[in-house]
Amino acid sequence: MPAAYDFHPSRPLNPWIVLGIPLLTAVILILLEMTDLDMILANQFFDHSAGQFIGRHSYFLENILHDRAKQVVIGFSVLAIIGFLASFAMQRLKPIRRELGCLVLTLGLATGFVTPLKAVTAVQCPWSLGEFGGKETYSKLLEARPQTDKPGRCWPGGHAATGFTLFALFFVLRDRRPRMAKAALVFAFALGTVFSIGRMLQGAHFFSHNVWTAVFCWLIGLGCYYLVLYRRRAPVPSAEAGEVAQAG
Repeated sequence: MPAAYDFHPSRPLNPWIVLGIPLLTAVILILLEMTDLDMILANQFFDHSAGQFIGRHSYFLENILHDRAKQVVIGFSVLAIIGFLASFAMQRLKPIRRELGCLVLTLGLATGFVTPLKAVTAVQCPWSLGEFGGKETYSKLLEARPQTDKPGRCWPGGHAATGFTLFALFFVLRDRRPRMAKAALVFAFALGTVFSIGRMLQGAHFFSHNVWTAVFCWLIGLGCYYLVLYRRRAPVPSAEAGEVAQAG
């Protein structure tokens, strides 16, 4: 692969799409704080006769869709790190070193932001609330937290980030393999959605928790791509531009 390929300009970014849509989603989520949508949806997954969420003790949801799936994504992240480090020694990986580095950076940030935010926001999980058989008092994201000995650790959605973090693949493939990038985008969105629904069925998260996670993971992926991989088309020097105009 020729070295000049590394200087090939990126396809233009449409800020109304890549930045406008997630920011609009964030605004909608803030407005939804004035509604009871989260509680309404959580009630759909709660079996009042059994006194628990319908997926609370599901082997598939907990052991397969949560534990094993998380391990697969962690394994993929480890392979990305190995690939990036190997690119310093293996010539055939050198042309994609920046992509591998961007992938590692994005995966790290898109999963690493969750735990600190959980600790700061202290939002309770649905299964901990009195409305669903727990002992804690419900409060919305922007409301003050009631006094408790067990602060919540449920915003944003952690397992959802395991899926939505793979938005990184879309950005890494965007300039080299556009069709694969689109497939990766669909896959990451679908996987994050499945993980989100699974945790909602278990009572681990509200709907908005997971949507916020998708917004954060997308913005992190976009930021890393823009800083590490995005290359604007070089401006045509004025002399060359004049020659081109005369030739036209």
